[in-house]
Amino acid sequence: MNKMEISESSLCLVTDAADSAVAVSRALSELSEVDLVRLNGLARLRARGLPDGTSWSDLLHEALMRALDGSRQWPAGVPFLAFLSGVMRSLCDEIWRRYKRESAILRPRKGDDAKTERATCPAADQERTVAAVQAISSIHRLFAGDKIVSQIIAGLANGMCAEEIQQESGLSQLEYDTGRRRMRRALLRAGLARDSR
Repeated sequence: MNKMEISESSLCLVTDAADSAVAVSRALSELSEVDLVRLNGLARLRARGLPDGTSWSDLLHEALMRALDGSRQWPAGVPFLAFLSGVMRSLCDEIWRRYKRESAILRPRKGDDAKTERATCPAADQERTVAAVQAISSIHRLFAGDKIVSQIIAGLANGMCAEEIQQESGLSQLEYDTGRRRMRRALLRAGLARDSR
């Protein structure tokens, strides 16, 4: 067993990588009110200007989820809030990279700023189409009995953001976040999603 030392002032941890998720869970439960306010402030600061309406709470919850599921390891000797801030910074970088990649698909025509043309994509072959249909069917079967996750999936399929899904389906922030985490874990277990480490 490893020894964990969490000081209230710096929240530094001494642990090995295998126990990172357990250590994160323990450190979260020991955060003071002041630390929680700081953490929310860090998330608000990092989320400023993010594309696609990504909110600070989405950013914070994704960072916590990745820290708790072990996909982001808490290095020994790094203060807990600094670790979470680093995870959020990394997530922001991922969001910007994805946004730039997706926006490169739409390019304005030369001399015509008002119109855009879609970059030509190779036609999907039959095998990829069948695989996509099977994956979508598997996802629907996997969450057939979970009304909340089904509502989230339907909203995402319609291009809705988190706030729009919650408003449309009447889900609270907690229900949405819990359903999203449940969905991610189930997709990873079923091999229908890749772990982004």
